[in-house]
Amino acid sequence: MQKRFLHFTMKGLLGMLSLAALALMSACASDPAALTNALSSTAAVQQKVQTANSYQFDMIASPGIKACLPYAKGHVKVTPGSLNDEMTVSVTGLAPNTEYDLFVIELPNKPFGVSWYQSDLETDSHGAGSVTVRGIFDAETFSVSPGGPTTTFKPVHQFHLGLWFNDPAVPFKLGCEPGAKAPIVTPFNGEQHAGIQVLNTANFADNAGPLSKVHR
Repeated sequence: MQKRFLHFTMKGLLGMLSLAALALMSACASDPAALTNALSSTAAVQQKVQTANSYQFDMIASPGIKACLPYAKGHVKVTPGSLNDEMTVSVTGLAPNTEYDLFVIELPNKPFGVSWYQSDLETDSHGAGSVTVRGIFDAETFSVSPGGPTTTFKPVHQFHLGLWFNDPAVPFKLGCEPGAKAPIVTPFNGEQHAGIQVLNTANFADNAGPLSKVHR
């Protein structure tokens, strides 16, 4: 009940700020400088409200990754909106100058379940990078197939995140696949020819991934 009250309080406050901005525009129409200052102030307050309403959590190294990338980690910030959500994924300790693929998934580890390709992410020369995407990243995130030429399944929630190497050769050369005689290939990129998973949200229970804790 307290979370729901906070949620409606935040929405109500943002609505009042929008009305206040319109009133300021009308009152300051003859003074451009005053209008600019008033709108800047309102935008700053809106940003603070949105930040307070955000949900943040960490991504951890996938099984075996600590052996080749001991400092691999990620941090996620989801800011709910009235129509959709904004999600920023930031990573550090990964292979430098490398491409990765971000998925919203049903399970954090194998076999991963229903998975949705969300975005690419590229690291800099220090192995750090970030990407911001918009969509439904909250307790309502799900996929469904009522019927079709390939498969049929009931609504399935996807509350976890996973990040994969885009190039299968990269983790192989890094030694992330001990004992493997060739790079392990997975379907987690646009060409369905990706590498292994590097980060996930297995720090949350399989049936209670972090996105399930985000409410609009």
